[in-house]
Amino acid sequence: MRLATWNVNSIRTRVDRVMAFLDRENIDVLAMQEIKCKPEQFPREPFEAAGYELAVHGLNQWNGVAIASRVGLTDVETSFPGQPTWESASLGGAVVEARALGVTVGGQPAGSTPPPAPDAAAPACAPVRLWSLYVPNGRELTHPHYTYKLDWLRTLREDVAAWLSEDPGLPLALVGDWNVAPRDEDVWDMVAFEGATHVSSPERAAFVAFEQVGMEEVTRSRVTNYTYWDYQKLRFPRNEGMRIDFVYASAALAARVRDAAIDRDERKGKGASDHVPVIVEID
Repeated sequence: MRLATWNVNSIRTRVDRVMAFLDRENIDVLAMQEIKCKPEQFPREPFEAAGYELAVHGLNQWNGVAIASRVGLTDVETSFPGQPTWESASLGGAVVEARALGVTVGGQPAGSTPPPAPDAAAPACAPVRLWSLYVPNGRELTHPHYTYKLDWLRTLREDVAAWLSEDPGLPLALVGDWNVAPRDEDVWDMVAFEGATHVSSPERAAFVAFEQVGMEEVTRSRVTNYTYWDYQKLRFPRNEGMRIDFVYASAALAARVRDAAIDRDERKGKGASDHVPVIVEID
């Protein structure tokens, strides 16, 4: 199974690039963040024509997460238990934002478009419980959104601990835009981030805490690169980027990961997202 995560920064704007990426990289499952649309606005036709099932969660033109799978897609959840709320004027009060989407993928042969007959020789992909995550930004260290971000990560970690306690063999993946640069090497210049979010000690501790409940970040040991470059100040040409998109896997799933890649070239050209895809190869 080739699984990718990508903050697409508006799926309606970038659907052609997304479809080209899926074809070029032979992706079986794509977790998307910042789709910036409601489910009825999502451009389903190209995905469905290419053999992908879709789960889409969006409330308005902000945030939003989606998952496309050509190896099966079941058991959809649009939030994790206890997911913190945020006050939204446009949505009329405190809401659980569209920042988390859980599904089970697998059960069909990888690369099956459309799915083959039941007696096909191709082996089925073993299931994976997958969450596409768009972690809150935090904005500023003194902003309420920063506290919201830390609460969001803490609650998710507690839920993960409970899931793995109940089922230690659960093949679980938490993927997406974490909005945390957990190490100094994950930003181009720590001086430029002094007093800013994404690199603060509480955020980094909240990110690393997932290791303490049995998760492993499976891309860092296999690939080194940034995953995000701001549109401003020529950040990409100067390679002034950040590494904030990650894949956390449970022990059962981490044992099945064989390779990882960051598609840096996807940041090039007209109409690029400010993030690039992160890909993992899973047995």
